[in-house]
Amino acid sequence: MGALIGLALGVGLLLIWRSGSRRGVSRPTRNGWSQRRTLLLRQAGVAGVDSNQLLALQLGSGVAAFVVTLLVTATVSISACFALFGVAAPVVLVSRLRRRRTTELRELWPEIVDNLTSAVRAGLSLPEALSSLGIRGPEQLRGPFARFGSRYRASGRFMYCLDLLKDDLADPVADRICETLRVAREVGGTDLGRVLRTLSTFLREDARTRAELETRQGWTVNAARLAVAAPWAVLLLLATQQTTLEAYDSTTGASLLVGGGLMCAVAYRLMMRIGRLPEERRVLA
Repeated sequence: MGALIGLALGVGLLLIWRSGSRRGVSRPTRNGWSQRRTLLLRQAGVAGVDSNQLLALQLGSGVAAFVVTLLVTATVSISACFALFGVAAPVVLVSRLRRRRTTELRELWPEIVDNLTSAVRAGLSLPEALSSLGIRGPEQLRGPFARFGSRYRASGRFMYCLDLLKDDLADPVADRICETLRVAREVGGTDLGRVLRTLSTFLREDARTRAELETRQGWTVNAARLAVAAPWAVLLLLATQQTTLEAYDSTTGASLLVGGGLMCAVAYRLMMRIGRLPEERRVLA
C-alpha cells in the first residue's frame, strides 16, 4: 500500500513539474526578435527568405552604401551615416510591402467569406469549401488555400491543416475565419452561414472606415518622411565641396552628424507614433 501511495505521489509530482516547466521556460530575446522578423517577412508575402537572410541583406546593403558614398565623398563620417541608412533600407522596404499587402488583403477578405458562405450553402463540407478557394478564390490568396487542399488530401487532418493555413496567411482576419470554421467543425450547428454573413458585413465596414482614415493620414506620413530625408539630401549635395568634407571629417563634424541623426530618428518615430492607426493583432494565432 505504501509503495502504491509513493508511486502515485511521484507521478503527481512529475506531472506538476512537466506542466510548470513548459509554462515557465522563456525563450531568449534573440529568438523572439528572429520570430518577429520572420512574421514580418511572412506578412509581407516574401517567400523563401528568413530572418538570417534578411540580416545578411541588411549588412550587404550597408557595406555597399558605405563603399559607394566613400568613393563619392571620400569622407568616413558621412559614409558611415549612409551605411546606417543602407542597413535600415531592406527592413523599411519589407515593412512597406507588408502594409501594402495588408491593405490589399483587407479588401479581399469579405470576398473570401462570401465564397465560403456560398460553398457552405451549396452543401460542401468545410475542407472542400476551403480547398475550392485555391481555384476560385482571389488570385493573391489562392496559393495558401491550394496548399491547404493538398495537405488535407494527403493527411485528412482538418485541424492540423487549418493551423498550417493560419501560419501561411499570418493575418488577424484569417485567424478569426479559421477559428470560426474550427468551432463549426467541432460543435456543428446551422448558424455558420449567418455567422459568416455577419463577419463579411463587419469586414466591409471596417475596410471602408480604415481606407478613409488612411487617406487622411497620408499627408502626415509623407510630410514626416520628407522632413527626415531633406537634411540628408542636402548633406549629400554639400559633400561634393572640399571644405564641407574637411569640416565633417573633424570630431565636431562627426558629433554634429551623430546628433542630427539621433534627432531625426526620434522626431520621425514620434511623428509616426502620433499619426499611427491602431493595428489589429493576432490574438488567435
